[in-house]
Amino acid sequence: MDPSKSSEKSGITEPLPPPYQDQPGYPNAGYPQPGIYPSPSGYPGQSVPPPQYGQGPYPGQPPITVQQMVYVTSAPLANPLPDYLGYSIFTLLCCCFPLGIAALIYSISTRNANTSGQQQEAEKNSRTTLILNNTALGIGIAFIVVYIIIIVLTVFV
Repeated sequence: MDPSKSSEKSGITEPLPPPYQDQPGYPNAGYPQPGIYPSPSGYPGQSVPPPQYGQGPYPGQPPITVQQMVYVTSAPLANPLPDYLGYSIFTLLCCCFPLGIAALIYSISTRNANTSGQQQEAEKNSRTTLILNNTALGIGIAFIVVYIIIIVLTVFV
């Protein structure tokens, strides 16, 4: 890099654009006159009144009152019931797919009932989840045993 040159672009020789020239019939072409803005109707030279916001309701309309929002929440359960989510995912992937899906849905419903404080709903969903998971596990084990028996009988007989 040559220190005599201040920048690398200084060596580029391009013609400069022509200087801006006012047209004879249009002074300040493209710019409004100082202090005058274009009107909403589009006629040049007219001043625009300042916008009026919040002047009140229309004549004959009742005023609108806004109330604060009130959020009603219930406390989560002190001792949440088990949702068996891991067990449901295991039975979904490894044992019986249809029963695993149902168990997963009830497991998520149990978790939602626990967080919203609905004790009876959580108990019902937790019990249903456990029954579905145990049934899916039993069906999965039964299919594995039947599969092993079929393989043994076809190979050795």
